[in-house]
Amino acid sequence: MNIALSIIALMFAPCVEKIDSVLLQAVDIVSSVKISRDEAGAYSATTVRRSRIEDTHICSVKELSSVAPNFYQPDYGSRMTSSIYVRGFGSRIDQPVVGMNIDEVPVMNKNGYDFELFDIDRIQLMRGAQSSLFGRNTSGGAINIYTLSPLTFQGKRLLVEYGNNNNLRLKASHYAAPSRDFGWSAGVYYSHSDGFFMNRERGEKCDGGDNLSVRMRMQWLPWEGWSLDNSFSVGYTDEGGWAYRQYNSGSLAPVAYNDASSYRRFTVSDGLLVKRRLEHATVSSVTGYTYFNDRMRIDNDFLPLDYFSMGQYQKEHSITQEITVKTENSGAFNLIGGLSAFYKQTEMSAPVRFKQYGIENLILNNANKFIPGIYGPGHLLEIMEDNFVISDDFVIPVYGAAAYFQAELKAGGFALQASLRADYERSSMDYDSRSTVHYRTLGEHPYLPMNTVFAGSNSMDAFELLPGFSLSYNGEWGNMYASARKGFKAGGFNTQLFSDILQTCMMGSFIKNEQDVDASVTLYEPETNWCYELGAHFASLAGGMLDISASLFYIDCRNQQLTVFPKGMSTGRFMSNAGKSYSYGAEATATLHADNFRFDASYGYTHAKFVEYTSGGSDYSGKHIPFAPRETVSLNASWRVPVSKEFAQRLVLNVGWNGTGRIYWNEENTLSQSFYGLLNASLAWEKGYFGVSLWGKNLLGERYNTFYFRSIGNDFFAQGKPLQAGITVNVNL
Repeated sequence: MNIALSIIALMFAPCVEKIDSVLLQAVDIVSSVKISRDEAGAYSATTVRRSRIEDTHICSVKELSSVAPNFYQPDYGSRMTSSIYVRGFGSRIDQPVVGMNIDEVPVMNKNGYDFELFDIDRIQLMRGAQSSLFGRNTSGGAINIYTLSPLTFQGKRLLVEYGNNNNLRLKASHYAAPSRDFGWSAGVYYSHSDGFFMNRERGEKCDGGDNLSVRMRMQWLPWEGWSLDNSFSVGYTDEGGWAYRQYNSGSLAPVAYNDASSYRRFTVSDGLLVKRRLEHATVSSVTGYTYFNDRMRIDNDFLPLDYFSMGQYQKEHSITQEITVKTENSGAFNLIGGLSAFYKQTEMSAPVRFKQYGIENLILNNANKFIPGIYGPGHLLEIMEDNFVISDDFVIPVYGAAAYFQAELKAGGFALQASLRADYERSSMDYDSRSTVHYRTLGEHPYLPMNTVFAGSNSMDAFELLPGFSLSYNGEWGNMYASARKGFKAGGFNTQLFSDILQTCMMGSFIKNEQDVDASVTLYEPETNWCYELGAHFASLAGGMLDISASLFYIDCRNQQLTVFPKGMSTGRFMSNAGKSYSYGAEATATLHADNFRFDASYGYTHAKFVEYTSGGSDYSGKHIPFAPRETVSLNASWRVPVSKEFAQRLVLNVGWNGTGRIYWNEENTLSQSFYGLLNASLAWEKGYFGVSLWGKNLLGERYNTFYFRSIGNDFFAQGKPLQAGITVNVNL
């Protein structure tokens, strides 16, 4: 709190005149370390700049689904579940298919992908395998987020927003450049929501919450050709979530579960970027540190019955270091090369509490099918406890190192690129799963203690060579390209299987049929793919008013990682590997801009299926891959209404429509979400330092599902948010 008060006090210090851009001492302090932010490359990407983020009221990363084709990040019920699907592939738990970098520093835990966007300069959404340059978990693409620089903007930014369901957002930030070679900024952001979905069993909204974040940034050009850029942030989230509704016989029941569910997250991160501009190259060093601490408590049966509840408590430290050399010349040959390393250690506790109804239906009913045959007729198993805990504790260190390069040779209008990354990583897991219960069979007294323990360690490593190739032709009109790139997604451990493993061990002890369990069953393999793409970027058509990009792609995937919900009365879920799968499709984006009008459109089509996949005795070969949409559509029109300067300096009307679907929910393809569309609009008025915006999302009140899962024989769906509307007041000094 003292830090926040100090920042607020500093915001009202005098500031110097605003600067639109900066290029000092031959160091472009806001440019990307690896890629150009202005030139179209031999890949598919969508760049969203600050004006569009603020005018269309994009408040979180999940809302970027409305911008880029074949990019889909649904709202699964909490900020913890930050799943992203690109071109048919994604992952609900564990490793993502898309990497995220904030001011060049990678985010190592996808539980931190969903956060509030404030004072963002630009966001680049790269689609297709980017592993050659960006490494692990970028087999589907990369999200590069750049915050506002104090050397490109100076001033104070204040925001107050209020919407339905008591949604509140507050922001205050200050940007200053006391000299032309030093700038600093500080900002505080707070949001609150009562939530949108009522839990009828508990008589309260289940998805409300609060978020607080603090960000500080310092940029300094100390000597000729040098720049230092340090970003520090603290974030805190305290929210409910998981408004899951049981699905039965074609209808959805109301949200109704009896145990409180919540998610808390506390993060501290710091990133230091040092650049040294040489005569023909720039050397960059990016150092990142993140402390991640989150806690989930959840009614895991999502029913008004005392089955079982679950907690998950994580503490994680991660350190990343990368050194990159990028040539800076307009000659025939250019090179990007680098070394990177990371270390991440996660300490996790995931206790599962079985309650009376769960003990009777999940343990006793199953055991008592066999007990009379073992102990004699009339004997039935009894457990003294009306609830007990299965404790699951893990320590998971992961480290890795890589060397990479990308060489470009130009001849005439042609450019040939070749890249290669040698990537090694090793992960291990120490596990300790245990529980104690007291039991007896009929006629036996007293109750006897039974201690069940499953403890040990396991490890895995992976070495991948990740090549990439592209050929492009560049002209004044834009470029055309063909590319082939290999993507890599790390393997891991199914920590959520350990509760089921211990239940199996307990059941074996009860019925005198103990079996050795090998923890290797909890491992899942890395996922790799080859992404082949043909595309083009056409710029400044129709007299400079029209930009168009289009691409065709084909993805050949091996060992695809899939979240599997076991059949029957199982309580868990786990990551499995499909043998082979593929995806092909097309993407197109267009931007038409005139003096007072701008129109943005995008369309993505994906056809993704399994080639070889057998699970639980069922063959799903030829079935559509679940959870990723077949089509995405985005249309957004922005009109700057001509009005007198006495009334407004800027009056802008935005109207947007976003379509998504069809989405298959299971491997059998028996459940799906049909194509749906959301209508959004805003009207922004600005005069002098002040601005007011009226906005609405899902204005037609479209009802649609965002997620499906199965637990203990029951089906559940999560629904998308209903109509949202509000008013935003901002001050820019």
